[in-house]
Amino acid sequence: MTLLTRFTKISMVLMLAVALGACAAQGRGEKEFGGTLIGAAAGGLLGSQFGSGSGKLAAVAAGTLLGAWVGNEVGRSLDRADRLAMAQTTQTSLETSRSYTTSTWRNPDSGHSGTITPEPVYRTPRGEYCREYQQTVSIGGRTERAYGTACRQPDGSWRTDSG
Repeated sequence: MTLLTRFTKISMVLMLAVALGACAAQGRGEKEFGGTLIGAAAGGLLGSQFGSGSGKLAAVAAGTLLGAWVGNEVGRSLDRADRLAMAQTTQTSLETSRSYTTSTWRNPDSGHSGTITPEPVYRTPRGEYCREYQQTVSIGGRTERAYGTACRQPDGSWRTDSG
């Protein structure tokens, strides 16, 4: 299978996931819609790391759908203050925390909380400095786990794969 064919199939799966996410979020808040889209993209990327040939396409599809569902659930529950606390803790942790050191955030109003644990910084072939990280979000006694990669931007901030 050529690279163009593989890219086309993966793109079609991701576009389907976005369309499904839009349908699922219709009539709901923007947090759910955004969470669905981010989850679908992250799940699709994670799924692309598994399998080969048609198995890889199936892994991308499954990852996309599972990611969309998880993202929708998290998006439904996180309010703006939660997202701000999570984003600030994520940026600070990626910038200043030693590898494998867990930082936490908590919104005292909602009771929602989470953690981020960055891994060692590495340099990509394009010269970007990046860190993989593990993250949790706890809502109503239920904890969801996520894994991602963040890369340093020219302005010094970290761009995470989830937004």
